[in-house]
Amino acid sequence: MPRFLFGDELGNIKSVQYDPASQETSKSVLKTLHDGTATGRTKGIQKLALNNAGEKSLLSAAHANGAVSTFSLNEDDRLELLHEWKETRIRADQSFIGLAASGGSIFSCTTNGALLMSTLKDDNSGVSHKLAALPSRLCDWRLSHDRQTFAYGGDEVEVSVWDTERAFTSPSESIAMGTPANGGKKRKQSDTLFPGEIWRAKNVQNDFLGLRQPVHNTCLTYISPSTSASQHHLLAGTRLGDMRRYDTRAGRRPIAVFQGIGKIGGVRTVEKGFSEHEAFVSDHGSNVYAIDLRSGNIAYGYKGLSGTASSLAVSPTHLASASIDRYIRIHSVVALPDKVGQHLDKKGTVLERVFVTTIPTVTIWDQEKVTEQVNDDEQEGEDIWEGMKNVGENDDET
Repeated sequence: MPRFLFGDELGNIKSVQYDPASQETSKSVLKTLHDGTATGRTKGIQKLALNNAGEKSLLSAAHANGAVSTFSLNEDDRLELLHEWKETRIRADQSFIGLAASGGSIFSCTTNGALLMSTLKDDNSGVSHKLAALPSRLCDWRLSHDRQTFAYGGDEVEVSVWDTERAFTSPSESIAMGTPANGGKKRKQSDTLFPGEIWRAKNVQNDFLGLRQPVHNTCLTYISPSTSASQHHLLAGTRLGDMRRYDTRAGRRPIAVFQGIGKIGGVRTVEKGFSEHEAFVSDHGSNVYAIDLRSGNIAYGYKGLSGTASSLAVSPTHLASASIDRYIRIHSVVALPDKVGQHLDKKGTVLERVFVTTIPTVTIWDQEKVTEQVNDDEQEGEDIWEGMKNVGENDDET
């Protein structure tokens, strides 16, 4: 029974648990874990991050007023506020575009490049902070699986990969001012890496008229764990509706460009699936697609959507989407074929729609592994078959 957590525009944090074996009309259970309606839209939730390391599950939330809260998620589904701090470098017209939790640290990033690493003390007595400054006009920020690196992209900001430790030890003033790392001769920004930056993408070739193509990365994600410190695989969506796949060891330009994925308004969000070669994307219309990363083709889309999916969350068995039409949807996930181009016998569908009274802004999977229970009668039948002897060609016929 997968469970998804989501935040909304009023600061509420809720959970939706989907039980496909339920005999009720609705197979989903909606719970309110944190009531934030008293503060209104000033504390609307923009990002959520969950960390299940250790005995407690820690849930972090980034709010519209620049605050970041950390809660303890108890077994009885109660959220207990542990700490809250304020990102003072964010302005009213800016927002959080990245939030991640790893170990005892919470990382947050804003559209103006204010990067913050907040580390909880072992006895929960306080929080220590480290600041870093990245380029502005960012649209998305992601921490790698092993937290050794992070990546970002934005409006006229190419996809970039940074070393996490070096980002917080290098002088942040030169980054904010756009000064080259060597402090020497002035070079084009595209040719000079910032302190802590280990790789930066290069724009695609000019169009057929010889004109430079604009850079507007709207979202990105790591699509596989890093095999080495110098190799990273990333997938980025653009306002033009294209998906660009990068291998940092294969050069600075994308190794593949999947055109026309975002049908309306470009790509809104992208998430890597649990199956190999699988990713899920949404656009600014009402489209959510499963993408085959081997070919860049749309494997299947979900029908019956009436609002833009602003956030996607993937579990091993299901996909959840938070939509501006005030619905949380639970989708089925279909395994991609073994070979490119093979026909899919079935496609993903919308299994459940849960209406909420306020607009959901972000959703995440609660990371709980679910093992399917085996019916005792079915298990007994399997034992009988396993105990039977196979009849071979050399056996005597009766």
